[in-house]
Amino acid sequence: MSTTVVIVIVVVVLVILLLAGAWVLQRKRREHHRVEAASIRDRAAEREFEVGQREARAEEIAASSRAAQAESEIKAAQAEQLAQQAHVHHSEAADSRTELDKEWERADKVDPDAKSGEKQQGADPGQPTHNP
Repeated sequence: MSTTVVIVIVVVVLVILLLAGAWVLQRKRREHHRVEAASIRDRAAEREFEVGQREARAEEIAASSRAAQAESEIKAAQAEQLAQQAHVHHSEAADSRTELDKEWERADKVDPDAKSGEKQQGADPGQPTHNP
């Protein structure tokens, strides 16, 4: 055999060995990646329940927040309604007070025993005024 043929055979064998080595390394790398992916999936599966509980708790708190907000809005509406009622009652009371004061003034004008400018408010209408 000539040296050229031997060199070609050696080169071909070396190329085949290099390709086989590369193929084996690639298979080992793929298998390592598969094992690593399975490990990651196992850890993720272990945390799945915990994350689900956290999500449920977050939703529960959000629902409580919405309920509290709705209750707050109801209370605010009730407070506004009560404030309006109070305003109406104050206005009516002021009108009543004005009418009552006019009645007292009218009574003082009609009463011959009342001193001018003296108010008889709160006095018993059946009792005469005390004038020293």
